Amino acid sequence: MTSLFQILMLVLSVVKTVIFVHFIMSWLLSFQVLNLRQPIVAQIWDGLNRLLEPIYGPIRRFMPNMGGLDLSPIVALLGVYAIEIILRNNAALFI
Repeated sequence: MTSLFQILMLVLSVVKTVIFVHFIMSWLLSFQVLNLRQPIVAQIWDGLNRLLEPIYGPIRRFMPNMGGLDLSPIVALLGVYAIEIILRNNAALFI
């Protein structure tokens, strides 16, 4: 059961990393450091959007419209951190 705990923590770490990469890439795109006309950048951006839309979609429907500001990555990260805290506090159940 300890391996199940470690696998869950690994999955949460990967999710956090993907959310951070998406967040940083969105800033780089908005400040025109990266360009979507480059094929590799467009493919990575499209892949990240497809990967994270199932997470961001319900959060966006729940949150009020903030103009052009999207706070769903922050809410998703808070959710991932909350799940990590819950798992760590209940790690004894996995032993």
